[in-house]
Amino acid sequence: MSEKKNPSNLAVWLGIADNSFTRQKTVKFGDASAVNSGRAYGLITIFAVFLLWWLATSLEWIKPIYWPSFSAVGTRLEILLSEGFRNITLWDHIGISVYRVLSGVFYGAIIGIPLGLAMGLSSVARGMFDPLVEFIRPIPPLALIPLIILWFGIDEFAKIFLLFLASLFIMTISARAGVSSVRISKVHAAYSLGATKFQVLRLVILPNALPEIFTGLRTSMGVCWGTVVAAELVAADRGVGSMIMIAKNFLQTDTVVIGIFIIGIIGFSIEILMRLLEKKLIPWRGKG
Repeated sequence: MSEKKNPSNLAVWLGIADNSFTRQKTVKFGDASAVNSGRAYGLITIFAVFLLWWLATSLEWIKPIYWPSFSAVGTRLEILLSEGFRNITLWDHIGISVYRVLSGVFYGAIIGIPLGLAMGLSSVARGMFDPLVEFIRPIPPLALIPLIILWFGIDEFAKIFLLFLASLFIMTISARAGVSSVRISKVHAAYSLGATKFQVLRLVILPNALPEIFTGLRTSMGVCWGTVVAAELVAADRGVGSMIMIAKNFLQTDTVVIGIFIIGIIGFSIEILMRLLEKKLIPWRGKG
């Protein structure tokens, strides 16, 4: 009997065939590690969405809601690339939005992660900060815009501070959950081998909490991209969110659609980058 031929690398990458690891699985339903990428189905979905867009605008199915056609979006994109928007290049709009989002997530992480670790390790820290975190966390950042303008004015700091708040509590909760997920048997084993508290924190708690912290980082990125439009409402003349809001006032739906696509593409690219970093930096995730 001839040996079964292994699937091609392209089939594995597209997710229509199992790789060498998932082929060894005897039980697949319920095992998250046995789920492949499914990229082929994702490509089909994207193609179907663009086909529906083309059909709808060509046949004027959805004209009443002013959805622009392919040609209108393409023409507007050429104008934005060559002339910019309101005398500012498209790349400057994209660059300042990316800078604001990354700054908000960065500052949220450097404050939220230590705060979450402290809340997970200390009864005093949990008692002091848990009521504040749980009270402020459900408040949408958009509701804080009037106060932020009163406190910090309309400069760049106000926009980054709003994104910082959107990221801070996500990172705090993630770090606290990461500490809670550490198996106590590992902590006891470290102490039995003579480890100090600092060594337990560095060698046991932090490595085991990193998967939850990375999940918080990915979530923060998504939330901050969703908040950047609100942040750039604070008297901004640059940024993708500002471009969308100004274009909306002049009924330039093609520019609005371009801005939406830009935010989606950049957000998706950052998510893919975070996944790759997670695989590289946390290879032990999901392996106990």
